[in-house]
Amino acid sequence: MNMFRNFLMLVLGVLVVFAFQVISGSSGSATLGATTSDTTRSIAPYFTPATSAAKTPDDDGFLQRWLLLEPINKPNRSNTVFTDSYVRNTLNTEYFSNQFTVIPHDGDKVTVAGQELKWHALESTDFNIKLFRFAYGLNKQTYGVLFWVVTLVNSPREMKNVRMAVGSNSASQWWLNGKEAVILSGDRRMVMDDCVSKRLTLNKGRNVIRGAVINGPGLSDFCVRFIDENGEPIKNLALSLDKAGN
Repeated sequence: MNMFRNFLMLVLGVLVVFAFQVISGSSGSATLGATTSDTTRSIAPYFTPATSAAKTPDDDGFLQRWLLLEPINKPNRSNTVFTDSYVRNTLNTEYFSNQFTVIPHDGDKVTVAGQELKWHALESTDFNIKLFRFAYGLNKQTYGVLFWVVTLVNSPREMKNVRMAVGSNSASQWWLNGKEAVILSGDRRMVMDDCVSKRLTLNKGRNVIRGAVINGPGLSDFCVRFIDENGEPIKNLALSLDKAGN
């Protein structure tokens, strides 16, 4: 009898422990769901709002202040290959009015296929601009999208024979003062100075850099800087978005 009673108590104990674990697991899952819900999404700590003060590149010459447009929906087939021709055709299509000439302000809006998208003036807290985190933090689509970006670079003098050095994930195309500077094709990971332009000239005063990045699956980001003929970063530049449009 004692043996049977001991066995029964052991079984009941196991059942109590199992029930407690189920309840605890359910509670934990609910908490995890709450902390990762859309209401808690944020672009911090990857970005801060751009200020009106002039900003220089970082110690390695990377440009950290940009106007970023919320992502444009651009689904890609699973077998899509980001060739030069595909990238050019896709990124040279006009999705919104004055796409290749507009100098946007923070908060400006455009309409693409009936969807209203907003420009955000931001400063990256790192050398690269994390577009996936930008889209995710704003609860926007992160995959199968196009990102449009603009920044203004003020040069103290005319600088000839400089090069634009770019890395992006995935493919991208870049323009300096309305002319194509560099294109990165293929489904690639971001590597600093992955592609370097031919020799360019930075005008004295304001220069407009415009870029477009296409993302399929996975993360997306980019980094841009100017280098001199010796491959050294050019740092005596100023980024100032408060004069946009003037």
